[in-house]
Parts: sequence; C-alpha cells; structure tokens
Amino acid sequence: MDPTGHRRPTPDAAGGHGAGGHSADGHGAADEDAELFWERHYRARRTWDARANPLLAETAAPLRPGSALDLGCGAGGDAIWLARRGWHVTAVDISTTAVERVRERARELGVADRVTTEQHDLAGSFPAGRFDLVSAQYLHTPFPMLRGRVLRTAARALHPGGLLLIVDHGSTAPWSWNQGPDAHFPTPTEIAAELDLDPAHWSVLRADMPRRQATGPAGETATVIDNVLLVQRTAG
Repeated sequence: MDPTGHRRPTPDAAGGHGAGGHSADGHGAADEDAELFWERHYRARRTWDARANPLLAETAAPLRPGSALDLGCGAGGDAIWLARRGWHVTAVDISTTAVERVRERARELGVADRVTTEQHDLAGSFPAGRFDLVSAQYLHTPFPMLRGRVLRTAARALHPGGLLLIVDHGSTAPWSWNQGPDAHFPTPTEIAAELDLDPAHWSVLRADMPRRQATGPAGETATVIDNVLLVQRTAG
C-alpha cells in the first residue's frame, strides 16, 4: 500500500506489495526473482512504523469489524490498523521477512491475537478461508503476474456481503519507479472488465479516480491519482 503514492517497487510506510511473479507456465524463474527482490527490499528496511493507506481507512472505518485479508501486506500498516479496530486479519506477502516482522509488530502493539501472517507467492497459492473484507492496495510488482486471476480469487473468497477493495496507481508521481512515457494505468472500469465477475453475485459499489496530495520519500509533494474499485459479493 502506499499513502505516499510511490508504490512498488518502492513501497511506502504502509507496505503491501508482495504479489509475486509469474512465468509463462505459472511458476519458475519469475517467481524466484520476485521473492528474492522483495526479500532484499524488506531485509534492508529500517523502520516498521507503518501507516494505513487512506482509502482503506476511509472504506473500513464505518464497517463492523470482521475477518479481513490484506493481500501484499508489506510493512503491515493496513493489517495493524485493522487489527487495532477489532478486525481479525490475515496478512500475506511474498517476503518471509515482511510477514515475520509484521507478526513481531503485532505482538509489540498487543494485537497478535488478531493478526495471522502467511507467506504466499500469489502466483501459485492463496490463503484459505472466507473474508468480510479483502484489501488489495497497489498490488503491483516489477515482475509479470496474472493479477486478474489473483483478484478474481480474492472476490470468490468473500462472504456474502463482503467487500473487495482494489486501489491502484492512476498516475506517476515524480519519485515513482516507473517513469516510462508509455505507462498505462488501467481505469477502474478496465479492472472491473478484467475481473469479469458475474453481476448476479457481485456488484460494483465504487469505481472512480480520486486525486490526493501525496508525500514522497524525501518529503516532496505532488498531486496523484488513485484508481479505486470497490466490489461487494451479493450472493454465495
């Protein structure tokens, strides 16, 4: 996740990236490269005092706490924020270091009983269970990934009435890693089309592109766009 707007592979304070890679046959070198990349990133991280992403906080604040899944938990800002508000959270990441340190942080803050951490390369495995909220905050990676398949699996992991919140970059911040002039940021409509969910079982509650003021790693600021898609499972 990225309250600062400088997402993968430069995750910010909230964490949340660990999607993994995907080779042509679904496994192999891309998976290994992705895991190594994120392991190195989190081993080098100096602080784990993470913040929650604002759109996750905005969406979850009025909800009754239940079970949540944080896909690509990174530094754990969202998982810890949810747990401190009564949610039981499964926080997953491709980086073993990330999940171990999020587990330690949960113990330090007294919410270890509400945070379960699991290491997953989402290209090949997905946490078991059903959830009231699934959060995919800036689930981007510099490695190939069948993201649509991962997010469809996430939608199917919802309890009836449960929410899937997908927040993506909609623009490039001056400090972002991807400065390519041809970079394409799928719109919420395009993301929904890729998910191809049956409208008899899922409904779109929000699909917009809000702007916000973001702060970069050196304190610089810029206006960035987030692409937001909120889906609710309406039937089992």
